[in-house]
Amino acid sequence: MYEYRKLTPEQKTELVRQRLVRGFPPHSPPHLNQNDAIYLLTGACYNHVHHLVASQRRQWVLDRFFELFIEYGMAVHAWVVLPNHYHFLIHVTDFKALSEIFRLVHGTSSHDWNIEDHKRGRKVWYRFSDRAMRSERHYNTTLNYIHYNPVKHQWAKSPYDWQESSIHWYLEEFGRDRLRQLWTTYPVRDYGKGWDDYSSISDTSGAEAPTTNSGAEAPTTNSGAEAPTTSD
Repeated sequence: MYEYRKLTPEQKTELVRQRLVRGFPPHSPPHLNQNDAIYLLTGACYNHVHHLVASQRRQWVLDRFFELFIEYGMAVHAWVVLPNHYHFLIHVTDFKALSEIFRLVHGTSSHDWNIEDHKRGRKVWYRFSDRAMRSERHYNTTLNYIHYNPVKHQWAKSPYDWQESSIHWYLEEFGRDRLRQLWTTYPVRDYGKGWDDYSSISDTSGAEAPTTNSGAEAPTTNSGAEAPTTSD
């Protein structure tokens, strides 16, 4: 596995393009029906500890999931990786394979990070959860929620400030006006309440938190909330 942190900005951009050329995410929202199996998949660090404060760890998790989803033929519709949890919107084709994907990502990262942090035997990950998309509204609200997640958890002032997010692909493919339209048409409101309350517990790896996000306040998520206007 290459070291993402050593890549130039141009190489990072090209890496993302190479992944997306292979079919991820789709170029238009799906028309959901009873035969579809699109799920919001969420994984969290045990006790919500911030094991992924270092950007290279978040990028490793993102890259490894992409590799495995591609290998098993599962389309990735959206993603975000934060310091203590992640969300993927996935067209699941095989739940047995899905369990294997999570086992591989969580197992390898736990082993490597515990060696790095001199914490052998430490439990890094909690189990993952899945939520099926019930309608196009549910799908689009979930899409907005994934992109808003760094702001919700106060890691960024704008969704566009967070690197490990699919919002950059959607911005490039559809433009800011389309994202604003989606935001106002499908507001997140209290989406995630009760199951995405990953309050902070200090990171144990000794990595420093991103300095651009310190003290950021999350904007309102009421139905009248405006789409983020921060420039890229």
